[in-house]
Formats: sequence, C-alpha cells, structure tokens
Amino acid sequence: MRAVVTGAAGFIGSHLCEHLLACGDDVTGVDALTDYYDPGHKRDNLRPLLARRRFTFLRGDLLGLPLDPFLGGADVVYHLAGQPGVRGSWGPEFAVYLERNVLVTQRLLEAARRTGLRRLVYASSSSVYGDAEAYPTRETVRPRPVSPYGVTKLSAEHLCETYRTVFGVPAVSLRLFSVYGPRQRPDMAFARLVAAAGAGRPFPLYGDGGQSRDFTYVRDVVTAMRAAALSGWAGVANLGGGCEVTMNQVITLLSELGAPVRVIPGGARPGDARRTVADITLARRAFGYRPATDLRTGLAAMVLAATAPPTALRARPLHRSEV
Repeated sequence: MRAVVTGAAGFIGSHLCEHLLACGDDVTGVDALTDYYDPGHKRDNLRPLLARRRFTFLRGDLLGLPLDPFLGGADVVYHLAGQPGVRGSWGPEFAVYLERNVLVTQRLLEAARRTGLRRLVYASSSSVYGDAEAYPTRETVRPRPVSPYGVTKLSAEHLCETYRTVFGVPAVSLRLFSVYGPRQRPDMAFARLVAAAGAGRPFPLYGDGGQSRDFTYVRDVVTAMRAAALSGWAGVANLGGGCEVTMNQVITLLSELGAPVRVIPGGARPGDARRTVADITLARRAFGYRPATDLRTGLAAMVLAATAPPTALRARPLHRSEV
C-alpha cells in the first residue's frame, strides 16, 4: 500500500510511519518542521525513518505545496499535520491554528476530491467534546469544545464529513484521546512528568490532580489508524485507551515505577476539560479496535526510553538536504 503521512516528523506521525513500514507499505512523509516545539525533536524522530528504503521525506508547508503529485499516487493519506496544544490557542495565536488545522485540511480535501483519493484518515481529537454531556462519551454526544484548539479540530472534522457526504471523499475522522508513549511532545503532561522525574525537578501540576483522562498508548493508535484505512468504513470514531485515570493516580504509578515526582500544585488552565472517557464500541465494530497496552506498561516504556543512552542514529547528522 502506498501511504502519505502528513505531520510525519511529529510524535504520533513518526510512530505511524514506523508501523506502516513494518507492515510493508511505501510511505511518503510530509512535514514543515514548524517551531511549536524544538524542531530538533522532530529531526531525531526522522533519523531512523530516513534510513528505511521504502520511506521518502518531503519538507514543506501544506498550504503552499502542490498536493496533486503525491496524492495522485497514494492509496491512503493519513492527515496528522496541524497546530497542537490547547493552552496556546487563545488570543492572537488563533490565526495559526486556523491556518494549520482548518485551511490546510480544506486544501487537502480539495486535492483528494480532484485526484480521486481512495482513503483519507484524519487525526481528530477528544478536545472536540470539551466537558462532555455523558461518560463514557459516544460519537453521538453533541461536541462542545472549551478551547479554540478544540474548535479548529472540530471544524476540520466537519470539513471531512462534508466532503465525504457531498463529494464522496472516503474520509475517516478518529477522535484521539490523550495519546502518550515514547517520543511524546515535550510540552505534554506525561513527557513533562517523566522529564521532571529524571532530572529531579518539581512538576507544576495544573489543577488539583483529580482531573482524569482516557490515556491511549501510541502503538494502539497507529495500529488502529491503519486498520481503519483498510476497513472500508468511513465516518467519525473514538480511539481511547479503555481506562479512565486521574493525574494523581499517574503520579503515584510513576513512583511505583521508580520515577517519583515532587508536585507543586497550581491553578487549572483555561480550555482544559475536567474529564475525558471514550466509548470505543463503534471503533471496535467498524475496524476491530481493541487497545492492548495498559497504562503501567505504557508509562514504563516512556521511562525506559527517557533513560536510554543516545543511539548512533541520534548522533549521526541527517543526510537529506530538505530536512
């Protein structure tokens, strides 16, 4: 299968590329290497991919790149590119979120319509629900995001559904619930917790620690993305980890894993939902989704990856000029 992955150098995107290559797919990765966080992390993610024979990397902004040439030869596009982060989406930065999450998606859908793309899998977010009306939350619950970021993810999701129903673009939107694992973005909670534990630094906790999430391991997510692409099903589905856990429980579990963290309590931040819990019945029925990684195993993998010595691949400079 010939796949295009947008946002290929990011946390989930790089794991997805690895999974697709392991399955024997030919992969073209596209990424602008934006500076929302240190692009060096993204270059580290790319290094092992660039050594793979079936992987091609294209650096560029999807708002300006000619899309038809690489979409026309693809069987599936996994659209993970975008501007992440709830807290940064307020104020003047909203314009960036609008461009990278909404306008880019609309442009990609227009190209998919022109080229007759066989499959488009869009990485949506549980942020579209905000403080949901019911838990576990089904896809039929009315979305009501509590952050501008959530608004843009929902807008892009609506675009996917509109192009699917009006023009027949075979789009799948997967609402991802708090994805974690090795190489997680450095601004995300688990990455900051593990880094604080390793450095012996205190960890500033937003809120009282009673806020809960349906944490989902990255390998389960990328496996589900490919399964959804192969299934023939289209629409909107949740991808959760199958277990609701509070931040206080996560901190206790890290201590049990030998990575204790000293917490400094702070106030809750605007746009953070109090609770997320996914009903994954639809994903299970539509494409066989069953999360296989429990939180202890996934967190242990993060701690192990954070304490592993640098590899030769990490030390070797990138060898492609476009990176």
